[in-house]
Amino acid sequence: MKNKGSRPTLKGLRHLMIGLLLVVWLSACENNSVKMAAPVNDNRPTISIMVPLHFPHPPIPELVQEIENRTKTKLDINWVPDGIYTDKMNTALTTNSLKKATYVRYTDFMLMKNSIRSGAFWDIGPYLSAYPNLKQLNKEILGQTTVDGKLYGLYTERPSARQGIIIREDWLDKLKLAKPTNLDEFYQVLKAFTTGDPDGNGKDDTVGLTDRNDLVFGAFKTIGSYFGVPNNWGLADGQLVPEFETPAYIDTMNYMKKLYDEKLINSDFAVTSKEVQRDKLIRGIAGVYIGSMQDVQRLSDEAQLANPQARFTLVNRIEGPRGIHTWSIPSYSALYLFSKKAIRTEEELKQVLQFFDRSMDKDVANLMKYGLKGRHYMTSGDMVQLSEETSKIRVNEVNALYSLMIADLNNPNVLPLSENETLAKLADNLSAENEKYVIKDPTLGLESKTYDERGVELYKIVSDATYNYILGKLDKAAFELEIERWKRNGGSQIIKEYNEAYGKRS
Repeated sequence: MKNKGSRPTLKGLRHLMIGLLLVVWLSACENNSVKMAAPVNDNRPTISIMVPLHFPHPPIPELVQEIENRTKTKLDINWVPDGIYTDKMNTALTTNSLKKATYVRYTDFMLMKNSIRSGAFWDIGPYLSAYPNLKQLNKEILGQTTVDGKLYGLYTERPSARQGIIIREDWLDKLKLAKPTNLDEFYQVLKAFTTGDPDGNGKDDTVGLTDRNDLVFGAFKTIGSYFGVPNNWGLADGQLVPEFETPAYIDTMNYMKKLYDEKLINSDFAVTSKEVQRDKLIRGIAGVYIGSMQDVQRLSDEAQLANPQARFTLVNRIEGPRGIHTWSIPSYSALYLFSKKAIRTEEELKQVLQFFDRSMDKDVANLMKYGLKGRHYMTSGDMVQLSEETSKIRVNEVNALYSLMIADLNNPNVLPLSENETLAKLADNLSAENEKYVIKDPTLGLESKTYDERGVELYKIVSDATYNYILGKLDKAAFELEIERWKRNGGSQIIKEYNEAYGKRS
């Protein structure tokens, strides 16, 4: 009986011990869950942002979390692929679903002024003086962005004349070609890259130029500047005229048509996205990409993942029939606008402005620009050292954050580089050199109400006509008829309004 009585006692002890362990375990889990849940229940403001994604991947979560910790915010970032960004932004605008802060390219900003005037966005001008970094923003650049004298956006900076040619240097070497210096030589390079088997695989599988469905930031406008096309508007006998009414614009269309007819450019360029365009260069299908020279380092890094032998270089000066020219953007490349639909109160607006002000401080600005010290970069004194070994990591983990940075080029809190990556340094040097040959837009800072209200609708007439001319669907006479249609539908009024504003400024 004694033995039988002892068994339940041992069994009971085992159950008791298991029960105690379970209680301890559950208690630990509960404590841990409280720690994990704490950030969700804190008082940090949520900052929602819509921003384009120019890179293969968004930044790694660890970086975003570190920015949140340093700025004491919760970030809700909508990363939209760059190729569809404008469409997504316009959809969000028309459906009243914008984020608190929305990245707006300067080309889109020009066409959003009607929405701004209708009260869709906050006038932030009266608030900037309360923030130590924002009150230091460049007054001249801010002045370029005003609408009816009011300030609605925080600007992002990029080199104003950064357009150029990114080219496969190893293909040039294989075919014994020099960098092109004029339009004829550029054509010969594209032809050789298409027909000369530059990749050495014995197959007819390469094309000279990869382009996309963008007449501004694709190849067309840059090639146009080589021909001497004015930057959106030009002057003839003291009067402003739209670029597409100049002989140089026709010359550019003829040049692009020749590339298309001879299959020296991807045949689907008129419907190709930026992502597909980049992919053709990265995978070695094409040997030339025209666009921002600042893209060269990441394009090179990605191309070398697929082919370690791929080498890139840059060309910024191509002489045309009217000399050497290149077009430029204004001193800002984009603005962050602040939706009144998403930001209901003045207090919320101040929270969002506080985030952007804090993002310009040394610890946050350098985190956005370079990533995590030790993983993405090293320092030597007060200077940043970037190695080739970490460049590919930065492309995939850090570089997308660049779109979140405001006024970074002249932000004294951004650490300088001790020695730049070779291609990145070349891009900076050539962009600075381009300033000598810049064609500026004479309408910058001028107002045309008709352009603001109907510019997008009317521009489609011109862009469709331009593409159809290049594709051989319109001849010159038919193209000119489309320009007359543009005028009848409001273009003549735009010309009149811009000339009146230009006359007052002169």
